Amino acid sequence: MTIRRPLDGFLVLDLGQIYNGPYCGLTLGFMGARVLKIEPPEGDVVRRRKREVEPWPLVMLNSNKESVVLDLKQPRGKEIFLDLVKQADVLIENFAAGVMDRLGLGYDVLSKLNPRLVYGGSSGYGLDGPYRDLAAMDVTVQAMTGIMNSTGQPDGPPTKAGAAVCDFLAGIHLCAGILGALVQRERTGQGQRVEVAMHEAGTIALASALGAVMDGDTSVPERTGNRHPALAMAPYNTYRCSDGYVAIFTSAERHWQSMCQLLGRPELAEHPEYGSTVARARNMAEIDDIVGAWTLPRSKAEVMRLLNEAHVPCSPVKTASEVARDPHLEARGFWVDIDHPRRGRTRVPISPIRLHAGGKPEIRSPAPTLGQHTEKVLAELLGLKAEELAKLRAERVTEPVTERKG
Repeated sequence: MTIRRPLDGFLVLDLGQIYNGPYCGLTLGFMGARVLKIEPPEGDVVRRRKREVEPWPLVMLNSNKESVVLDLKQPRGKEIFLDLVKQADVLIENFAAGVMDRLGLGYDVLSKLNPRLVYGGSSGYGLDGPYRDLAAMDVTVQAMTGIMNSTGQPDGPPTKAGAAVCDFLAGIHLCAGILGALVQRERTGQGQRVEVAMHEAGTIALASALGAVMDGDTSVPERTGNRHPALAMAPYNTYRCSDGYVAIFTSAERHWQSMCQLLGRPELAEHPEYGSTVARARNMAEIDDIVGAWTLPRSKAEVMRLLNEAHVPCSPVKTASEVARDPHLEARGFWVDIDHPRRGRTRVPISPIRLHAGGKPEIRSPAPTLGQHTEKVLAELLGLKAEELAKLRAERVTEPVTERKG
């Protein structure tokens, strides 16, 4: 077999639900793995949000996968799953801790069946500890990690991040762990369990706010709005323009020097109250007023042009609609227009991971409809004949719930 991508020839069983596990499976698929999305008869939780057509997040997260419906609560469904495990290189799941064990499909069972299996699991709080059995979704983990408490205005309530940060941080950490375990397996011949807690993956992202705590800086409020999380530099904020907002920050003295020239206030560069990072941090309210007065009468485009010419770090604050049509993402080939069997022409992303010697990430097939590949996969990998496949369907071991009558 000619290997074009790093995981060509690897078989992944993806039991992931919603965002966390499926993103890990998506990333492995972009690296060439064959990813079987093992779904219950009612499908992935996200798939259930709409019945008339697949929701876009599901289509986004399941490119290059094959959907296999198996009712793991039925003995025959479990038996078929175990037969697939014998051939698999990787298993992914992001159920609550203990769910797979209660199904009789936990790591101890599967690793005995296939010692080379890399079992990747991501739960809210991990396999032990006092929070182990707490229900966990992205929003609850944002609350537990402190992300929610650090987000919002100082005089406002804790606010969740608009993005599902904990789900995707956990998913990419799980992918990294699986890749490391596969490398170790090549050296030892043994698979292993990979564990990622959303709680821990999210806590890592709180570096600046935790830094203030670790450094004993009691002057930093719990929430700093769009200012620096540790109030350590200024300008560092979003500023209103005539047609929206821009984000500006000066991380080096040369940035501040250039900013002073743009403001028409070159003397500020040497002013004792603004002449150093520490001094500017002490006077950030005044600096924000000065910068805000400069941006307000100008358009975002003009502010961006002037700041970029002066090499001051900045960005327009983009809407989701603008991101979907971002010219840079277009030029990078990040968005790909595909033909989905039920949604029709649909735009989906490729992987942010670019392996320059491993082939550019590509959409080899759109996200599957529920159970689209069940019979093909079971015939190909397990050698099941048409009569057995028909029986499994009749017994509702492999029948998608969307096709059931009555």
